[in-house]
Amino acid sequence: MSEHPLNDLISTALSNIKTMVDVNTIIGSPVETANGTVIIPVSRVGFGFAAGGTDISSKSPSTSANANFGGGSGAGISISPVGFLVVNGDNVKLLPVNSANTTVDKLIDSVPEMFDKVNGIINKNKSNQ
Repeated sequence: MSEHPLNDLISTALSNIKTMVDVNTIIGSPVETANGTVIIPVSRVGFGFAAGGTDISSKSPSTSANANFGGGSGAGISISPVGFLVVNGDNVKLLPVNSANTTVDKLIDSVPEMFDKVNGIINKNKSNQ
């Protein structure tokens, strides 16, 4: 017994979606600047897919088992930039595309700098003793 035409319809649509959405869509190709900093684009990807079909009954006998099939499929993809990962030596920073950062986001971003300053003060006090 042959496969139902709906299987072919779904397989074709899903294989096309696979070619559009891969890891390079979410985490882009890294770009290296002249000073050695690496910039990596990061995106949010969402997609939806639907398929359906029906076998239409006929009063006259059909010569082909699939002659009275009707079907369709559709897909939608949304790609939104999130930000850029900036790698400079051992320092990694996320630069968001959306400039509407909340106070909590700004506080979290400043934590590594605060640790560096506190470590500097502690090391300075130890060397003065």
